[in-house]
Amino acid sequence: MTQSLRVIFAGTPEFAAAALAAIHDAGFEVPLVLTQPDRPAGRGMKLQASPVKRYAQEHGLAVAQPTSLRRNGKYPAEASAALDLLRDTPHDVMVVAAYGLILPQEVLDLPKHGCINIHASLLPRWRGAAPIHRAIEAGDAETGITLMQMDAGLDTGAMISEVRTPILADDTTATLHDRLAQAGATLIVDALHELQSHGALASTPQPEHGTTYAEKIGKHEAALDWRKPAAVLARQIRAFDPFPGGVATLGDGTALKLWAAAPVEASGETAEPGTILDVSPDGVTVACGEGALRLTQLQKPGGKRLPVREFLAGSTLEAGHRFQLPDAD
Repeated sequence: MTQSLRVIFAGTPEFAAAALAAIHDAGFEVPLVLTQPDRPAGRGMKLQASPVKRYAQEHGLAVAQPTSLRRNGKYPAEASAALDLLRDTPHDVMVVAAYGLILPQEVLDLPKHGCINIHASLLPRWRGAAPIHRAIEAGDAETGITLMQMDAGLDTGAMISEVRTPILADDTTATLHDRLAQAGATLIVDALHELQSHGALASTPQPEHGTTYAEKIGKHEAALDWRKPAAVLARQIRAFDPFPGGVATLGDGTALKLWAAAPVEASGETAEPGTILDVSPDGVTVACGEGALRLTQLQKPGGKRLPVREFLAGSTLEAGHRFQLPDAD
């Protein structure tokens, strides 16, 4: 069924592509899709289109890939051309999901119904770039999707609606991402139907308390600090799957990636954090600042992720070996 509401969509990764697909499948006209410029990726570092661009092209949707939307930024000519295109494209609302570019006030003011952001947290908790990772890393019991009427601040706009989901004990950023992407897709379609029917969406200002910021994940965070409690390290490993992974470096400098682990009681005598206590087909157990961590999925440099039983078939890990401790912050 064709809807009357015209939606410009701005987004880049898989999370956003799920929402674009749902909006398009629901019959809303999408006269223009904005996404980040193609980026080099893979072993050959060839330019690759974003998941949003690929979906748009497969379904005959017009695509623009400006480097910036700010006239006073580094690319004023490109920004001006993109702004002219937005102004010349008839639309009623803009939907934004993990786009990656700052939208200046000039853009926010263009659509009749403003810009609606699909944000992967329960605002005001985890504003910013990496809300899914940080929620797992912090040990939050639940997270969700918030639809937000965008303003010029960083995820500070009024909240339109939300949906909640528990963070499961075995959730990784990858699994939680997929669940939230689908939840966000459903939520935005429901909101667009309501906007079309009623001509407006009710919203509530964000609470002033409870604000946290989800800083972008950096590769430097991958190194595990064995002085931390085992439960904290287990969450870090789940939060950093698929990127950047948890990294444990042996005394000889070999850096192993760790993809699955669980905290266990440290039995027997106390050992220095980072010391391997036990090696068995059930797991490699490592002493931590509190408790121990049983590693069950590991990866050698240049190798594949392997269950511990397969990993040990080609490994010389033994009890008593030690992982290096990163420099304390």
